[in-house]
Amino acid sequence: MSDLRAAEIRYRVDPADVPAEKAARRLHLTLERFNEVLPNLLKRGFPAADPDTGMFDLEAIDRWRRSRHGLASPDGTAQPSPPQRKTTWGERLGAKGEARRS
Repeated sequence: MSDLRAAEIRYRVDPADVPAEKAARRLHLTLERFNEVLPNLLKRGFPAADPDTGMFDLEAIDRWRRSRHGLASPDGTAQPSPPQRKTTWGERLGAKGEARRS
């Protein structure tokens, strides 16, 4: 007979879909508070629970959270703009010298 156990965990799998309790925790809310504000969240584009499983998509929640502050578009395609090149001390000093000559 084999000594393998069917229920033995071989490697960790992080869930992508989670129950309301964990979706609430992602927003740093209690489940009670999450259920209170959920209708307003849904009006603002918060991803609804799956109609069959009742689970919430963590990736969709994260995209929604980032899109509120312009860090990503709701579909996750936009990236923050790269930082602008800063001028060097010498460039700034040269610009000031040219302005004085004018």
